Amino acid sequence: SLKGEYIVDMSEFMNRLEAWLNQPLLGESLRKELEELKAGGESRSTEIEDRFYKDLEFGTGGLRGILGAGTNRMNVHTVARATQGIADFTWETFEAGNDKDGGKKPSFAISYDSRIQSGEFAELCGQILTDNGIDVYLFNELMPTPVLSFGVRYYGCDGGIMITASHNPSQYNGLKVYNREGCQETLEAAARIMEKIEATELFLGIRREPPMGKEKGTLHRIPESTIQAYLDGVEKEAMPVDCGADRLKIVYTPLNGAGNRPVRSIMERIGVRDIHVVKEQELPDGHFPTCPYPNPEKEEALSLAKKLFLELREKAARPEEEPDLLLATDPDADRIGVAAFQNGVLRIFTGNEIGILLFDFICSTKDMPENPVAIRTIVSTRMVDAIAEHHGVKMITTLTGFKFIGEQIGLLEKDGQVQRFIFGFEESVGYLSGSHVRDKDAVNAAMLICQMAGYWKKQGKTLGSRLEELYDQFGYWKNDLMEFAFEGPRGMEQMSGILGYFRTNFFEEFGGKDIMEIVDYSKRTRRILKTEVCCSMVSGTRPTNLPASDVMEYVLEGQNSFQLRPSGTEPKFKIYLSARAESQEDAEAFLTRLKEQLTGIIREAAKGE
Repeated sequence: SLKGEYIVDMSEFMNRLEAWLNQPLLGESLRKELEELKAGGESRSTEIEDRFYKDLEFGTGGLRGILGAGTNRMNVHTVARATQGIADFTWETFEAGNDKDGGKKPSFAISYDSRIQSGEFAELCGQILTDNGIDVYLFNELMPTPVLSFGVRYYGCDGGIMITASHNPSQYNGLKVYNREGCQETLEAAARIMEKIEATELFLGIRREPPMGKEKGTLHRIPESTIQAYLDGVEKEAMPVDCGADRLKIVYTPLNGAGNRPVRSIMERIGVRDIHVVKEQELPDGHFPTCPYPNPEKEEALSLAKKLFLELREKAARPEEEPDLLLATDPDADRIGVAAFQNGVLRIFTGNEIGILLFDFICSTKDMPENPVAIRTIVSTRMVDAIAEHHGVKMITTLTGFKFIGEQIGLLEKDGQVQRFIFGFEESVGYLSGSHVRDKDAVNAAMLICQMAGYWKKQGKTLGSRLEELYDQFGYWKNDLMEFAFEGPRGMEQMSGILGYFRTNFFEEFGGKDIMEIVDYSKRTRRILKTEVCCSMVSGTRPTNLPASDVMEYVLEGQNSFQLRPSGTEPKFKIYLSARAESQEDAEAFLTRLKEQLTGIIREAAKGE
């Protein structure tokens, strides 16, 4: 069998390897890769097991995995199988109620980033979809994820495919699937697509002609005018303020990804002319030679940009010639990292800090609609809730993942109230201020960040000093992230066991703070233990009003909290920490205690597995 259910017996993995080698459609490069593995014998057994112990899983974010041969790898065969499943799902839903025009075919938009084989996978997806009778709109060049979301909506497509592994290391690639609203597929739809994929036989189950009675789809190459229309949509979201953009000096790195052209284009549109791009990271290169882990959240990914920033600052003859901002976008340009000089050092801002600053900037400068709405994920800073209350903005909270923010924007649109949406963000450096797309948008964010820096600069302030003003006004909030790697066949089992440990063990306190509430998002329940007012025991459970998700949250006294969840895109267990205190020192002291305690619990729980 070529299915991927977990089997411990090593002979089963070798049988699967042999089954691949016996496939005439395998391809020479993948065949050579497997023959080398086979020749390695016992010394390569662990790698063989990892490649064949399961099928590459299609989750809420689509496919994502290491490139290579095997059922648990990204390659032309696993991508083809996934695309066939997407095609089958598309026809099923289309014929169930969407085909109202008599003979109209479903359609998909497809884009890709700079990763290894991204262009090849995009062409393959386009070929399979058209063979299945689905029209395809394919970008002529690599484009960011938000441009794909825009393209789906612009052409009125029934869905979209983005070939990317986002910010993962260079050996990864992936496939994201979007619905007709330009938002990543819902949990229910993702589960149904997975069923279609599982029902598709690898190698031989790929349809090469349309379903009976259907015509072959048409492949359309997306013209330059569509990209300009996207940039028009981004530019419309600029704040109506004079920010002195023509006096800004920006250091920018696209990290060898898809952001180079659109980010620089939007900067020029708003008047930013002085842009210094990191040359080693300017052009697309899926090997990311100077940045193996192209995640703009991580300081090491910004090392070359920091070097250029400091060199320009040293060369400046006058203060006004010094660079103002460092910006970095990930390979598919939906995330953005930010740094600026403050108190003698180059400060890298966290995703939460930029979210706070952008939300404050929008609330301070935007012509507000009636009953404005902002959206954050459950693991993002609660400080924005206080800012929202101050400005009369309704704050909606969603599960982790920008797709849930996109869904909320879509609900507003269906009610004819999309103009109420002003900002959405998640702590992993993802932001959006308009309804032109349904995903986080680093091009949109780059524009707003430049405007924001210029706006406060004209008032004699830096991003750092403005943030300190907000802390003085709303209290000091500090967020942190703990990550524990659990790779290989048993990684998910270990992470599930850790959450089970928290669910079945009683804890009196965390970091010296009493537990006020315990939220189990898998059970969709919020159990209230104490109230902040009198700290008396109360009995009561109320619903989260969110879809089920394998996440736990502990709300502690003093508006402190933490959430635990397995990552949906990496083999990591994550803990998101949030502290509120009267000073930075108090917040950091609490977080230190909390991290030490949680590290011990995680080690104990993992040992039990």
